[in-house]
Amino acid sequence: MTTFPNPVRVKSGDIEMSVHIGGPGEGIPLLLLHGWPELGYSWKPVWDPLVNAGFRVIAPDLKGFGASDAPEDVDQYGIDEMTADLTGLLDTLGIEKAVWCGHDWGGIIMWQAACLVPERFLGAIGVNTPHLPRPSTPPSEAFMGMGGEDHYILQFQNPETVREAFEGQEDAFFNYIFAAPPPADMLDQLFPGVTHIIRNFKKHGGRSEAELVVPKADRDVYARAYAKTGAVTPTHIYRNFDRNWERMGGVDHRLSMPCLMIGADADFMLPPVLMQWMPALCSDLETHVLEGCGHWTMWERPNDLAGFIEDWAMRRFG
Repeated sequence: MTTFPNPVRVKSGDIEMSVHIGGPGEGIPLLLLHGWPELGYSWKPVWDPLVNAGFRVIAPDLKGFGASDAPEDVDQYGIDEMTADLTGLLDTLGIEKAVWCGHDWGGIIMWQAACLVPERFLGAIGVNTPHLPRPSTPPSEAFMGMGGEDHYILQFQNPETVREAFEGQEDAFFNYIFAAPPPADMLDQLFPGVTHIIRNFKKHGGRSEAELVVPKADRDVYARAYAKTGAVTPTHIYRNFDRNWERMGGVDHRLSMPCLMIGADADFMLPPVLMQWMPALCSDLETHVLEGCGHWTMWERPNDLAGFIEDWAMRRFG
């Protein structure tokens, strides 16, 4: 039995990152990337099975999150900069190639990094977040069409809006955001209102423990971390959506490395239908969909998730 390790400080370029590291040094390197509003701590539920399977597991707090450095400059959170943080982390750890695994925003970063620095990948794993073709118009236009001006990503473009909405209310926010999923057959009824995170949080009345997928003690870890960093730097990644779209223009999105995609049929933000473009982009692709699982897959279905990762990686790289 292993335990989730305390983080260590690791130098990457001009910043230091807070990183959880475990498993044998000679194991297959597995770089786990979290999303928003999360931390490297989000991989705690799958830590034991992955370490016990022999992986060298590496789970950083992304720049701007948790105990990692958090520069104020928004431009430091573009895809080139976030990718350089992660390749720099691998350099410091003496790792040439790793299996990269990303959930939510970590998945966006991971798939785009796979296009930009494929030489640093053994393979790529998307958890909920699929690899998508580059859209023909800037993402901000799509978000406006999906949810109007109250779409949370458009609201997040203003740092003051984020600060006023979330800071000082961390306990209540994580009680709101880590909700159990609705039935999959209700997902179409949730839009566009489900995209109005700030508006919905303001009128949120609280959830019982039975309605949440992350236990109170673990939510407290998130709340303490976000109370310390504030709400702004963890959302700088959202302020680079259109900039990243411009950067990825002309970049070949086709991937030849082994790819694994694990979807969740009750994730209303990233439904499995979005996986439909992946066979055309990933020449070596394996897919799975977890039934009855929502967005917080590491907390909802940790054994299934770890099992898919272990089985696939051992067949491909073991």
